[in-house]
Amino acid sequence: MPIVSLDSVHKIYPLGKTEVHAVKGVSFDIEKGDFISIAGPSGSGKSTILNMIGCIDTPSEGDVNINGQSTSGLPDKQITNLRHETLGFIFQSFNLIPVLNIYENIEFPLLLGNKKNDKKESAEWINTLIEEAGLQEWRTHKPNELSGGQRQRVAIARALVTKPEIVLADEPTANLDSVTSDAIIRLMKKINKDFDTTFIFSTHDPSIVGVADHIIRLRDGMIEENNKKAAGAAV
Repeated sequence: MPIVSLDSVHKIYPLGKTEVHAVKGVSFDIEKGDFISIAGPSGSGKSTILNMIGCIDTPSEGDVNINGQSTSGLPDKQITNLRHETLGFIFQSFNLIPVLNIYENIEFPLLLGNKKNDKKESAEWINTLIEEAGLQEWRTHKPNELSGGQRQRVAIARALVTKPEIVLADEPTANLDSVTSDAIIRLMKKINKDFDTTFIFSTHDPSIVGVADHIIRLRDGMIEENNKKAAGAAV
C-alpha cells in the first residue's frame, strides 16, 4: 500500500470574480522510503500539492490518502494528530524559535500534542539528531548565532524529532549557497537511507531532482513526467 496516494486531485482558488485552477486532476502514489521530488516552475502547482499532502490545504475535488486513510473530512483533532505523529515539515524560511537554543528548538515538537514521551529516550534521540546534523558544538546557541546552513540543519533535526514517517520539504535549499545546499541534500539522503523516512520535496533545485529516486514534474497544474528510478540505480 502506498504511504501517500493522490486520486484525481484538483485545487481551485477564487481570485476576485475568476478562479485559478492550480492543480488539475493529479494522481500519483508515493511508496514508503521514497526520496521524491515534485518539481516544476513557479505556478506549476508543486507547493499546492505539498500543502494538500501536509493537510495544510484541502482538495477542491479528488482525494489525498495517507497510509490508506482519506484526509478529506477528517476532524480537526485527527488532522492535528496526523501532522504531529506522521508528518514532519521543513521550510525554506527555517521557522526556528529565536528565544530557544538549538537543543530546545529541536525538542519543541515533543512538547506538543497528547503523546507521552520518555524524557531519557527523548534526550538520547535529540542528541542523536544533533550529532547526525553535525551541530554538537552549537547545541546551546540561539538561531541568530548560526549560519543559514546550520539553521536548516536544525530545522531538519526538528522535523525528525517526532520520528515521522513522512517529511515534507518546501524548497529547503532555496536560501542556501550551492556548497551548503549540497551538504544539506547529503544529510537528508543519509537520513532517508538510515531511517527509511519518506522525503517529499517541492523544488526546482536541480541538485535535489538529480538525487531523487522518484521525480514528478508539473506544468500548469498537471503531471508532465512521473518517473521512478529502478532499484539500485545510481543517483
